[in-house]
Amino acid sequence: MSDIYNVYCDESCHLENDRIPVMVVGGCWCPKNVSGKIARDIRAIKLKHGLGPKFEIKWTKVSPAKRAFYLELVDYFFGNPELNFRAVVVSKDQLNHERFGQDHSTFYYKMFFYVLRNILEYESSYFVYLDIKDTQGQEKVEKLREVLSTANYDFDRNGIKNIQQVHSHEIEQLQLADLFIGALSYLHRKLDTNDGKLAVIERIKQCSGKRLICSTLPSERKFNVFLWEGR
Repeated sequence: MSDIYNVYCDESCHLENDRIPVMVVGGCWCPKNVSGKIARDIRAIKLKHGLGPKFEIKWTKVSPAKRAFYLELVDYFFGNPELNFRAVVVSKDQLNHERFGQDHSTFYYKMFFYVLRNILEYESSYFVYLDIKDTQGQEKVEKLREVLSTANYDFDRNGIKNIQQVHSHEIEQLQLADLFIGALSYLHRKLDTNDGKLAVIERIKQCSGKRLICSTLPSERKFNVFLWEGR
């Protein structure tokens, strides 16, 4: 019987003309049979820090006042061997959609292909959840599944059992992905005005043993980062 995983994907600064030079897409994943326990653990951390169980973890909410809460979330992730993360960091000044005959929306899903192709393993099965970007995205999501299945020679579609859009406020692991993606975006944009956010980035560096400003080895499983470069 194959292993079954849930993959939770999110993005930061994906808009083409938002004048933000860096786009980050990525996702957390874990075995499906422990996803419920992980969600309960994260809700317990929220309660420990005086937050309601429905409080949404978001990078934009990181502040000096909530520093201890977000640092404990980072520690929980790195202390849990069932949780992993991968992200692709894109410098948007390298984009040339016209040259490749694509629009920015198509490129957005291509980047998720790069996120997911290093997560998917032969003979394992996956349920993939993407944060809702817009109401027109489901068609491209299905195309993404088709391309991933073909790339993995999964012509029977047994590898990716389902891929769908969801609301991030309903899923703790998706919120955790938002936190790490936001941290990478903040770092690569060279921002430094929020001490709480800087503390979270420093804790991620310490726990991962990575500087986070260059790509990790493709084989890195716990905290994998890929810096995409245009050709």
